[in-house]
Amino acid sequence: MKKVLSMIIISAASILLFPVVCHAENPIVQTRYTADPAPMVYNGTCYLYTGHDEDGSTYYTMNDWRCYSSTDMVNWVDCGSPLSYSTFSWAKGDAWAGQCIPRNGKFYYYVPVNQKNGGMAIGVAVSDSPTGPFKDALGHPLASTGTGDIDPTVFIDDNGQAYLYWGNPNLYYVKLNQDMISYSGSIVKVPLTTEGFGVRNGNAQKPTLYEEGPWFYKQNGMYYMVYAAGGIPEYICYSTSTSPTGPWQYRGKIMPTQGKSFTNHPGVIDYKGNSYFFYHNGALPGGSGFTRSVCVEQFKYNADGTFPTINMTTTGVPAISNLNPYVKTEAETICTESGVQTEKCSEGGQNISNIENGDWIKVKGVNFGTGAASFNARVASATSGGNIELRLDSPTGTLIGTCSVQGTGGWQSWVNKSCKVSGAKGVHDLYLKFTGGNGYLLNVNWWQFSSNDSTGGKLSYGGDN
Repeated sequence: MKKVLSMIIISAASILLFPVVCHAENPIVQTRYTADPAPMVYNGTCYLYTGHDEDGSTYYTMNDWRCYSSTDMVNWVDCGSPLSYSTFSWAKGDAWAGQCIPRNGKFYYYVPVNQKNGGMAIGVAVSDSPTGPFKDALGHPLASTGTGDIDPTVFIDDNGQAYLYWGNPNLYYVKLNQDMISYSGSIVKVPLTTEGFGVRNGNAQKPTLYEEGPWFYKQNGMYYMVYAAGGIPEYICYSTSTSPTGPWQYRGKIMPTQGKSFTNHPGVIDYKGNSYFFYHNGALPGGSGFTRSVCVEQFKYNADGTFPTINMTTTGVPAISNLNPYVKTEAETICTESGVQTEKCSEGGQNISNIENGDWIKVKGVNFGTGAASFNARVASATSGGNIELRLDSPTGTLIGTCSVQGTGGWQSWVNKSCKVSGAKGVHDLYLKFTGGNGYLLNVNWWQFSSNDSTGGKLSYGGDN
């Protein structure tokens, strides 16, 4: 997707759209196409697992899963790819919608893949870290019915019993054992009654609204099944129950059909006192039903526990904390961007790459406190380098410093570069704008400011996370 945003800007028609396309905070990932969001809260961090639609795809061409993390819900760190379909020796493709859950100090990622001997099946991978790498936990599928074994969702109830639901056009579940990689009893096919899952008009083959993409969780004693509904194009509906296995009561539509994607996939979490609804659409340039992008909206349940109507927006959600610039910040921490990509870094994690003249990254809500004195960055360049302009509140905003980067001898040959900073006080959106000659300029691994006071920012910062 290199230059996909900035290429749009240079057309006359898109100049009018510049504030929406380049400054919008939905979709929350712009460096690649993402789909099928699966948020997970762990140790104070929101981790977001997604599928990855390949550029230019005209089908559901998906080879790996991606992971992102945030502590403020607006700046997302690219954690790379924790898992691919090739991790499963018995799979031949199709890294479709999955979900990860922590238990007993490990992380279990349930995913559908296409088997080498034919047909989709549910596999399970395990890791010691939420960002992977994950490995196949079994060496064979966990569950398979032979029909529509996709879109697993996993939940652990208050009594410790875990459940795995999945399926299109049917909805299945099993009770997982404590080891999370085996199950007890038989696979159960959920009765898709009209009372439980609504009425689909004009389709005798699928009389109820349930289609695919279930998301199963519990809130205030109520069990929720949120799912893609209605066929093509899809919208999001939900049903509730007082039991994890039903019977279910259809409760209505949450998100109407919107956007450029004919599919959708929900993910719902509570995080730091707020409720969030994740979904995907085709909002990025080049987006479609096969090149989708993950978005998020904040919402409040109605007093009786029902959902309000949630519409897609480009504005996204408000930040729930400010970013501390006086600690090392991964360069792939991004609210919005124009032109850059991310890649695996030789020093671990990811770095931003493929940077050309005029590209930029926005980091939202940076609290400079009483003032920043200098800027330091870990950079590499196989060419003659370029400049990192530090600007406030827009790509053309107040210039507080310019860090000059020369060639380092390679795209993964890392050195530190620094510059003085003046005029950065209080809370601002920070733009790292890259300038220089033609072609690729430099890569950036991380950055960090130092403060005007002798405490290194500990006092001047003010305590936001």
